[in-house]
Amino acid sequence: MDGESFYNHQQYNVLGGPLIGCSTDPMTGFYRDGCCATGPEDRGVHTVCALMSDAFLAFSQQAGNDLITPRPEFGFAGLKAGDFWCLCAARWEQARQAGFAPQVRLASTNRVTLAIVPLEILRDYAIDAPDSLNN
Repeated sequence: MDGESFYNHQQYNVLGGPLIGCSTDPMTGFYRDGCCATGPEDRGVHTVCALMSDAFLAFSQQAGNDLITPRPEFGFAGLKAGDFWCLCAARWEQARQAGFAPQVRLASTNRVTLAIVPLEILRDYAIDAPDSLNN
């Protein structure tokens, strides 16, 4: 299935509802549509809607994924603390294990993430966790 037909199908968040947007300023997502939608060509699984922090951005840069430095040739202005961004699920988990995981917006985090990170862990970092998940 090509990326366009996959994208046109409804995608869901980790809570089971429709996937809602993560950020349009800066514009994020594998498809650069503001949403953490994914498809077969998204080999990095950019599905975690995360709130950038200085600690995470420094960790990511040291791990070889510089999200701070602008790359105008790719239309990328660079990220700063307070920005939301669709992160690779494996990178988020790597940051968590190292103690640098950023907070996540569950309603904007694709359910595909659950193949890499369990909901129980994600909810510990959630900025939008429903009360029923915090019990």
